[in-house]
Amino acid sequence: MQTPVTVAALCAVGAEKVVSNELRKLGLSILDSGFGKVRFSADVAGIYRALMALRAADRLLLETALFEAMDFDALFDGVKAVPWEDLIPRGMGLRITKVRSNRSRLKAATSIQAIVHKAAAERLCAAHKIRRLPEGEKIAELRVYVEKDQVSLLLDLSGEPLFKRGYRSEAGAAPLRETTAAAILLLANWRRKFPLYDPFCGSGTIIIEAAMYAWDLAPGLGRPFAIQDLRIADREAEKMVRAELLAKVNFERTIRICGSDADSRAVSIARSNALRAFDLACGKIPQRGVRLDTPDGGAGSALPEIKALPMKDAHASSAETGFILTNPPYGKRLGSPEESEAIYSEMAGLCRSFPGWKLALITDHPGFESFFGKKADSCREITNGAIPSYFFQYESL
Repeated sequence: MQTPVTVAALCAVGAEKVVSNELRKLGLSILDSGFGKVRFSADVAGIYRALMALRAADRLLLETALFEAMDFDALFDGVKAVPWEDLIPRGMGLRITKVRSNRSRLKAATSIQAIVHKAAAERLCAAHKIRRLPEGEKIAELRVYVEKDQVSLLLDLSGEPLFKRGYRSEAGAAPLRETTAAAILLLANWRRKFPLYDPFCGSGTIIIEAAMYAWDLAPGLGRPFAIQDLRIADREAEKMVRAELLAKVNFERTIRICGSDADSRAVSIARSNALRAFDLACGKIPQRGVRLDTPDGGAGSALPEIKALPMKDAHASSAETGFILTNPPYGKRLGSPEESEAIYSEMAGLCRSFPGWKLALITDHPGFESFFGKKADSCREITNGAIPSYFFQYESL
C-alpha cells in the first residue's frame, strides 16, 4: 500500500501534543488533533513505523470511511460502500467493539452497531462468496464514531493496546499506564544527559520508559499487531521498518536513571520488569558495564538501579542537577486520601534533598500544591487510563 491513508492515534487526554511531536519526528504528516486523538497520513511503512515507535499513543486505527448519515438507511449504504474485501481477508470475522454518538440524529448505540455489522457483513460475504462471516480466533475490530451526523469507521491496527509493551508481568497495586509514563517523560522535556530519579517507582514503569527512550529502543519492537492479519499487511515493509528501528538501538550508552520504593516487593517486581523489557525487545541484556547507579547524579551505569528506599532517605550528593519524575500514591486503589496527602507534605523534603533539581509528577489530587507547600510552574490535565489526573512541573526545587 503506497497510497497514503488516514490513521487515528488514540492517546491520553492531555498527551495530544506529545503524540503529534512524535509523529512529526517519524516523518508523518499531521492532519488534525482533538480530544485524545491525533489524525495523520501514512503509507503502510509509516503505519508500521508509528505502531512500533510511538511511545505515548494507546492505539492506532485506520479510518476506512467518513460520511454523513442522517438516518439508518444512509448509515447502511455508507458502510456497505466501503471495499471491506480489500481490508479483511476471507476466513476473518468482524466485531464492532465500540460505538459513540454525539450531537447526531442516530443515537441508539445498539442499533448503530447492528446496522454497521450487517452492512459490512453483507459486502464481505458477497465478495468472499460465503453465507456468513466466521467467528474464529481472527476477528477484525471496528469502531464507529458519529459526531454531528458524520460517521467515522475506524479499523483497529494495534490489536492489544500499545501500552501493553510486554515487559510488565506484574503491575503492582496501582500501576501507571506505560504510554502515560512516556507522555509525562516527554512533557517534562527530560534528556538522557540528565540524571533521572523516581522515588515512588512502584513496578518501574517511569524508569523503564526512560531507559527505553535513552537507548532509542522503540517500545513496539517485540510485539505483534492486528495489521498483520489484514490484507494491507506488507511483510517486507514491516521487516524494513523493524530493521531501521533496531539499528538505532544503543545499549552502550551510559545512563543515570534510578528508581526506589519503600515497598521491597514492588522493587523486586520493578527489577524483573526492567530486565524483561530489554530481553523482549532485542533478545539480549546489556553485558558490559552493568552496575548499580545512585539517585544522586553519579557516574552512571548501563542499567538503571532500582532499590528499596523510603523517599525521605534519598538525597543528591552531587552538585549536578537532574529530574525527579514520579507518580506518588493516589489514595484510591492504594492507601487513603489522607495518607496520600501526608506523603505530598513529606515530599517538601525533596527541596532540601535535591536542591535545584526539576520535579515533575502526575497525581489525581488537584490540591497537591497546597500540601507540597510550593506553587508549580505549570500544571496540565492528563488522563491515566480512566483516571482524570494533573501533571505538575517545578523548574527548580
